[in-house]
Amino acid sequence: MGGNILIYCGIDWAERAHDVALVDDTGQLLAKRHITDDAAGYKLLLDLLAEYGDTEDDPIPVAIETSRGLLVAVLRTGKRKVFAINPMAAARYRDRHSVSRKKSDPGDALVLANILRTDMHAHRPLPSDSDLARAIAVLARAQQDATWNRQQISNQLRSLLREYYPAALDAFATWQNGLCRPEARELLRIASTPARAARLTRAQLQAALKRAGRKRGIAADSDRLRKAFRAEWAHQPPLVEEALGKQMLAILGQLEAACTAADDLAKAVEEAFPRHPDADVICSFPGLGVLLGARVLAEIGDDHTRFADARGLKAYAGSSPVTRASGKKSSITRRWVKNDRLNHAGYLWAFAALTASPGAKTHYRRRRDLHGDWHASAQRNLFNRMLGQLYHCLQNRELFDEQTAFPTELSAAA
Repeated sequence: MGGNILIYCGIDWAERAHDVALVDDTGQLLAKRHITDDAAGYKLLLDLLAEYGDTEDDPIPVAIETSRGLLVAVLRTGKRKVFAINPMAAARYRDRHSVSRKKSDPGDALVLANILRTDMHAHRPLPSDSDLARAIAVLARAQQDATWNRQQISNQLRSLLREYYPAALDAFATWQNGLCRPEARELLRIASTPARAARLTRAQLQAALKRAGRKRGIAADSDRLRKAFRAEWAHQPPLVEEALGKQMLAILGQLEAACTAADDLAKAVEEAFPRHPDADVICSFPGLGVLLGARVLAEIGDDHTRFADARGLKAYAGSSPVTRASGKKSSITRRWVKNDRLNHAGYLWAFAALTASPGAKTHYRRRRDLHGDWHASAQRNLFNRMLGQLYHCLQNRELFDEQTAFPTELSAAA
C-alpha cells in the first residue's frame, strides 16, 4: 500500500454515481473523486487506487455502505478486503467528526475511509465465498422472497373471499396449502362467484381437478366440492358479487405468478445446492432439507474463516441471548440486531427437528418443563445448540451424529 504508508479507501455509494476518498494512516486526505456507476467509472476508480500503490498482492482496503451490486463485484476481485459498513454505524462515526449534523456525499466517503483507518479491526470484511455459494445465495433468497410473496397474496385472496365467497374457503379447508394449491386456483378461475360455483356439474368439477394435475380421489372430491358449493350461504347483491369476482380474478392472477415463481426457483435451488461440497454436511442435520439447507448456506456462506468461533455465528443468527448490564441492573434478552433470514430459517429448522430428532425433542421439552421457557424461547435455544453443532461439523467436515449431539437427552429419554 504505497510503500510504508497505509492507505484506506471510502466509497459513498449511490444509484447513479459514487464519491471516493483516499486517506493515509495519519488521516490526511490524499484524493477524492466523483465516479459514475458504469464501466468507465469503475476503471477510473481502479486507476485511482493503482496510482496510490494498489497492487494485486497488496490491495487497498475499501469501505462501502452496501454488500451488493456490480461495483462491489469489481472490488472483490483478487485479495482485496471490502468492508460493508452499516449506514447506521457510519452515521455514528460522522458525529465523531462534526456536531453540526452537516452531511454530504464526499464527506461520507471520507468518514468511511477513516472508519477503516481507526477501527478496521472492529469490522468484518465481506466473506470470501465461492461463486457457487454466492449463486446458491441468490437463488435461495429469491425463493424465500417468492414464498413470502405467495403467502402475502394468498392472505389477500382469503380476506376477499370471506367478504362474498365463504363456500370456496369451506370447500378448500381440507386441502393442505389451501388457496395455493393448483386445484383451488383452477376452480376459482372457472367459478369466480358463488352463483357460478353452484352451477358446476360433477363432470366440470372432475375436469377442473384433472387439469390441475389430480390423479386420485377425483370422484370423491368432486362430490364433496359440489355439496359445499351448493350449500346455503349468504350472498352479496348480484352486481356487487360480479364486481368482487372480477377483483378476485385479478388477485388470482398475481397468486398464479407468485406460485409459479416460487416453484421455478425451488427447482433451481434443488439443482444447484446438492453440487456444493457443504451440502452433505448441512443436510445430515435433522430438520434440514434441500431448500432450508440452501437458505442456511446462503446466509453463513462457505468461507469457514468468516466466524472465529461458534459464538460469532450464533450472535450473527440471533440465536444466542444478549446481556445488558448497567450498575446494579442486568437483563438477558434475545437479540434484535441479527440476520433475519438466517433467524427465520433457524425457527423452521428447530421446529422440523422436533419430529426428526429424539434428542432435539427431549432438549425442547426440558427447556419447556424444567426451565419454564415459552415455545419460541425453547425453539431458539434448540436452534442455538444445533447451530453450534453445525459450525463444528462444517469446520471438521463431519456429518451429524445423534448420539454425539444429544448424549444426555437420549439417556434421559431411555
